[in-house]
Amino acid sequence: MSTNPAQALSAAREALRAEFSKCIIGQEETAEMLFLTLLCGGHALLLGVPGVGKTLMSATLARALHLEFHRVQFTPDLMPADITGSEVLEEDPATGRYRRVVMHGPIFANVLLADEINRTPPKTQAALLQAMQEGEVTIGRETHKLKPPFLVLATQNPIEMEGTYPLPEAQLDRFLCCIKVGYPTVDEEVAIATTGPAGALSEVKPVLGPDELLSFQRAVRSVPVAKDVARYAVKLVVSTRTGQAPEGIGEFIECGASPRASQSLVLAGQARALLHGRVHVDFADIRALAPSILRHRLVLNFRARAERVDADQIVSRLLEKVKPD
Repeated sequence: MSTNPAQALSAAREALRAEFSKCIIGQEETAEMLFLTLLCGGHALLLGVPGVGKTLMSATLARALHLEFHRVQFTPDLMPADITGSEVLEEDPATGRYRRVVMHGPIFANVLLADEINRTPPKTQAALLQAMQEGEVTIGRETHKLKPPFLVLATQNPIEMEGTYPLPEAQLDRFLCCIKVGYPTVDEEVAIATTGPAGALSEVKPVLGPDELLSFQRAVRSVPVAKDVARYAVKLVVSTRTGQAPEGIGEFIECGASPRASQSLVLAGQARALLHGRVHVDFADIRALAPSILRHRLVLNFRARAERVDADQIVSRLLEKVKPD
């Protein structure tokens, strides 16, 4: 890696964008947020209707970064062992005795796509928690370390709620960010319809490797953050909590964001600064990232649902009312 991590990461960002454009048309902001999440060592929740390219973007990211990619379709009958793996008894042909052998599940990868994560019950959803938080998996009597970098990308359809199991707040909080994947523009959709870019996935070439990614992750955490900027990030998070929220916001929130949100917002700001070729975090970084970091961490009350006020509107009002010191 270059002696200047900001220049090296900015160049990697442009190279990654070029590889993405081979099979993804549009969605530049989503692709950048996926890369940013990986640089932070976090995990991302992707919200979008079927057909907008969530799975393809996940596979493209893994291929462009030379990472092992596994996809699991979450269904109501999926069991925890289907994700983590299990112990089986294997007979030794020489002695005739049986021994325990661990069969690794799909979670043993660098990038795990948990497709439609809210389609499976909480028991199976929770199978991801230890891996997401500690980077390890317990199977039977043994705990196995996951090889870094490790990224969980979970998808949800925000429209269809019938037959789903909403993720518990404790698990939502473990996702660094929640990324909304919208529809392409008319021109982008014409290009998608006429060129069929998904078939070009095999043409995507690696621009970085796992070792370089780990170096970038360390560089991100070394980016200096001014106290005023960190205080502003914390003020935004604290202002979502009951009793501390400004007028026009508090009456819609049942439970605000935790200190993990403050950590995530500052860390994401460090990654965004470095991605854009800067070696310091600005207030603009915090403001730009606040919706993605906070939208899935706010528990709204009945009044918010009755008046059709969503988390994005709350964060927008928050950014208007809470200013840097």
